[in-house]
Order: sequence, then structure tokens, then C-alpha cells
Amino acid sequence: MTENNLLLAFYGDDFTGSTDAMEALASNGYRTILFLELPLPEMLEKFNGVQCIGIPGTSRARNPEEMEQELQPIFEFLFKLKTDVIHYKTCSTFDSNPEVGSIGKAIEIALDYTEESQKTVPIFVATPPLGRYTLFGNHFAKMYDTVYRLDRHPTMSKHPMTPMNESDLRVHLNKQFQTPKQIGLMDVVELSGDYSDVKEVYEQKLTSSNDIVLLDGMDNSHCQKVGRLLWEKGQEGLRFVVGSSGVEYALTAEWNRQGLQVSSNKKEQTKIPAANQVLVVAGSCSPITKNQIEMAIEAGFVGIQVSPQDIINKDELPKDLLDKVIKHIKNDKSVILYTARGPEDPAISETRKLFDEMGIEKRESGELIGSQLGKWTLEIMKATNIRRIIAAGGDTSGFVTKELKLFALEMILPIDPGVPLCCGYSSDPTINGIEIALKGGQMGSPEFFTKIKEATSSEAASLNYITLK
Repeated sequence: MTENNLLLAFYGDDFTGSTDAMEALASNGYRTILFLELPLPEMLEKFNGVQCIGIPGTSRARNPEEMEQELQPIFEFLFKLKTDVIHYKTCSTFDSNPEVGSIGKAIEIALDYTEESQKTVPIFVATPPLGRYTLFGNHFAKMYDTVYRLDRHPTMSKHPMTPMNESDLRVHLNKQFQTPKQIGLMDVVELSGDYSDVKEVYEQKLTSSNDIVLLDGMDNSHCQKVGRLLWEKGQEGLRFVVGSSGVEYALTAEWNRQGLQVSSNKKEQTKIPAANQVLVVAGSCSPITKNQIEMAIEAGFVGIQVSPQDIINKDELPKDLLDKVIKHIKNDKSVILYTARGPEDPAISETRKLFDEMGIEKRESGELIGSQLGKWTLEIMKATNIRRIIAAGGDTSGFVTKELKLFALEMILPIDPGVPLCCGYSSDPTINGIEIALKGGQMGSPEFFTKIKEATSSEAASLNYITLK
């Protein structure tokens, strides 16, 4: 890979959202690698024909000081790359607040690295393929067959860490800056005209006193115009963009219009067989994950709930628990190792009580749970050689991949929107090439776990399993 091939580089504020962005790119024919650590030049050279790279992180779960420590070296790396667009990828529900996962703080940090010519930051959060819409600045999210305004969404309005009690993204975001910003809006009416008229309005908003311009989005026609605006202005120096994977869907629409796919990007062709069994580790307590757990158990998966005592015991592995999981896997069963079944599970309050007694802050709980699940996953894999894994939960996914010592991910197959099956790359030959899906709490159909188990390619899929020394 050479830097000149890059169309886009992005940082994702959690791991599941990063695979969502990768899927939007790869499904449209643009080879994308997620590097789970900052890649050295020699590592970049191992991946030929890559057009987009991403770096997933954990800023969504961090306080402002921790965000600075994490984001500064990443932005320094990204802004040195020869690419026309640099994207800070947020969740498609934009959940954040001044204390945890502040998107405003991320923008302030990034502005230290942008070119002087960039006076305004465009933000695009709408993602119609995922059921996320922005209308006159207010954001909406689909859950099953119903679209809810964000502050009335059954899950996001009650999120344990970042409850969304404001649907106007301008109001919500402005609470996260040290000093208020002028946030302009490019609404659906302004996006609905001929492109020449749309571009003229956008230029006016960029040259006014706006620090930020939020772009509405309701359908693919809006995405196509937004993608063209972002790409054209990126080539003029307005490189830094904030938003959901809607940014990737918008940009790929424009790239496809221009024919920027690289036909010479040939990779090894291989058929992907279905898995005999999978291991699911779930730290998510969302109602969607609850339904997925229950549907999988009905389909024959073995469900094993983690004891809160096992979670807080960081000094030794829960031998009895792991032995039970390993026994089931060796008996050809798929296993779900989960912390809670939905937001009403009594285990949540019991775990929280133990955390309080230990002085563990609420925002630190995700890291502890995810790290423990990651360590246990590694032990189970070593004992059983199971090769297809699902991590459910944004924090859980990040820490599981860290404990497995994966350094990169690449999409193998799309499954449900935003949650592809991926190949995991590791310097450990026993881990390299594993199949892994990272699922956010709000993502996936009720049958998602079974879909991952049964996922197979009817035709040869393009892969590039690299061998590491």
C-alpha cells in the first residue's frame, strides 16, 4: 500500500462503529483495513491495494482528559497521510455528553491538526441504510419497524452512560464545547434542489460565520449530494469531517459516480464455509442484544450468564465458568457468555453495587467487563481452537480485540447492516485469520447470532490473509 492510494482515513470512537464504517466502504468495492494500533510504514506495505484505512478506538467511553491522550497521536498520524478526507466517525445515534465521549472535545482536539484553510467542520450523522435520519437538525433512529425521535427512543433516551435527552444535534453538540460554537444547518429543503444550487448554498454556509455545518439527510439522494460536497471540498483542503458511517455511504456514492474503484485490487479468492459453532461474548445490556441472546438459545445455543463476582475478580480466571464453556464447545455446541439479559436484569444492579464498593466509577465499568470477557475468550480459544467469535457491545468489542492481540481487521462478508463478519489479523499464528464479528448494542436483527454461525459465501470471496513473521 502507498499513501497516494488512499481515498479516506478515519478514526472510529468505538470498535463496532468502526466495522460499520468499514462495511460501508468494502461493500461498495473499496478495500479497507482497520488497524487496531497505529501502523508502522512496513505494516502498511503488507496490505496492497488498500484505498481506505481506519483506526478504531474507545473515545466514546472516555472523559475529556482521556480523550486528549488517546486522540492526539492518532490525529497527528491521520493528518500526515496523503488523503483528501479525514473522518472522526461517531455512533449513528450521536450519543455523547460533555463528560463521556464528548464529540465537541474531539473536534477541539482535531482543530489543532487541521490546515489553516479549514475554518468550518461539516457534520453528517444521517445513515438511511441503518435507519438513521436527520430532519431540520433533529435526529431520528429506527428500532425494529418504528422510527423514533432520539429523545424518545426506547433505548437511546435511557442509555446508561450517554442518555440522549435532546434530539436537536446542534443543541446537543453545543453543550460539549468549552465555548459555544456557531452551528449552521444545511436542511433537507436546501439539499433537495439541483446540485449546482445545493453547492452554492453550501458554499455560503462555509464562508459565513459558522464554525460547524450540520447536514440533514433522509434518503439516498441527500447522501449522494452530501458525498459530492464533502469530496469536492476535501480536495480543496476542507479535509476533516465528523459523523456516522453515513459519511462513508455518502462518499462511496460519489466515488462510484466517478469510477474510482481499483479494478487491479486482486486478492486471494476463497469460499467461506459456515461454522459448526460460534462463541458469543456479550457485555451489552440493550434490549436488542437481549432478544438476540434469547433467539439464539431457542435455536440451540447454550447460554451461560457471568457472575458479577467473576467480573470483579481480576486476579484469577473463573476456572469453573471457563471449564463449563469449554466442555460445551468440545461437545459441538455454540455458546453465549453474557453479563445480562437486557436493561432490567438484576445482575446489572448487583454488579454496579460491587463496583461501587470497590470504588470503580461507572464510566470504568465497560473497560473492566470488556477486558475480563476478552481474557476469557482467549483462554477458551486456546483450549478449543474455535475460530468464529462474536463480541456484542461497543466497549466489549474493543477490549476483546485488544486481549486477543489483533492488530487489524478486514471485512469478509456483510451479514446485517453495520455488523459484518471480519478476518482478524494477529502476529500470533494461532489467532491470525480468525473470523470475528463486532456488534454494537443497537445493531443486528433478532437472528443475528445464528446468521453469523451459518454465514457462508456461495461464491468465492476476496480475501488477503497475510502471513506474518
